[in-house]
Amino acid sequence: MNIRQKYTLRTWLVGVTLTGLGIGLLVFAGKPAPAAVAVKSKAVLAAETVAPTRQDWPVTIKVNGAVAAWQEAKIGAEIGSLRIKQILVDVGSRVKRGQDLAVLADETVVAELHKQQASVDKSRANLAKARADAARAREIQDSGALSSQKIDEYVIAEQTARADLALAEAELENQRIRLRQTHIVASDDGVISARSAGLGDVMAAGTELFRLVRQGRVEWRAEVNAQQLAQIRAGQAVALSLPDGGSVTGTVRMAAPTVDDTTRNALVYVDIPNAAVKPGMYLQGSIAVGAQAALVVPQTALVLRDGRDYLFEIADSSGSAAPGAKSVIQRSVITGRRVGDWVEIREGIAGDASLVAGGGAFLKDGDIVSITPKI
Repeated sequence: MNIRQKYTLRTWLVGVTLTGLGIGLLVFAGKPAPAAVAVKSKAVLAAETVAPTRQDWPVTIKVNGAVAAWQEAKIGAEIGSLRIKQILVDVGSRVKRGQDLAVLADETVVAELHKQQASVDKSRANLAKARADAARAREIQDSGALSSQKIDEYVIAEQTARADLALAEAELENQRIRLRQTHIVASDDGVISARSAGLGDVMAAGTELFRLVRQGRVEWRAEVNAQQLAQIRAGQAVALSLPDGGSVTGTVRMAAPTVDDTTRNALVYVDIPNAAVKPGMYLQGSIAVGAQAALVVPQTALVLRDGRDYLFEIADSSGSAAPGAKSVIQRSVITGRRVGDWVEIREGIAGDASLVAGGGAFLKDGDIVSITPKI
């Protein structure tokens, strides 16, 4: 055999060998690997299932607003040019109607009262004399001892003395009122919210000394737009979020009859417990304006990935899955309201779907799970 024949034979043997190797690889690739089948058929999670339920949930409007006093009374001095002698309350004091808040120096008023009392006594004596003179004149008017003109003078003097006494008594009552006004009193039950009175100050009449939150009652004034205002009615429930993370409930008392022409918002007045909040707070609240049916699932069934919400729906697995095992389908859903541990699902699943109740964070689309009964 010459060199050319040997080279041709070697080339043919290499080609046959490579062809056989290729056929073997194709045959091997066409058969499933036992290990891979085992992995695919094995459940990655034991899961309980849950079905969506329909519940009537409240429809709420989330708005913001400030807490303010229901009504704030201004208490001032009704009498002027008197010194403040005592201050009996401070900011935060709870007071009753008629309770003394401050006392003014009353020496000059007492002196004027005594002076006027003496004036009343004098007018009363003058009236007694005028009555006696008029009585004697009437007794002798038929005898001709006195002229008709003189008799009329005695009668007129009696009437004048009676008017002078009435005037003096009225002035005496005025001085008594001034004496009472030296005591600055609460106009209603409530809480002192501000104090401008200072010990020793000489106040002019009408100067504000205290501010009083009437009955200690406060309210939340929510700011709503015209569309929201149309949904609000008196008596609706309101939930307010407090700065400490708590909450407090209130009731809509009334809605403003007009919309502000600058902000285009209106105020809704909500009665709330005064022990929970303080005037001046700015809070967020939810006003329940009705109820609406919702398709809801437990919070535990929801999975958040890449900024989107997902649920895992149970589906029949392939024939290679173990008995009792099911495959899952990852469903992208749109959520809505949340109440407690429940979440509203607006789009993405059917009402009769069977879902993985928990542990979805460990699953991906197409995984196999084994269904465990609920305890």
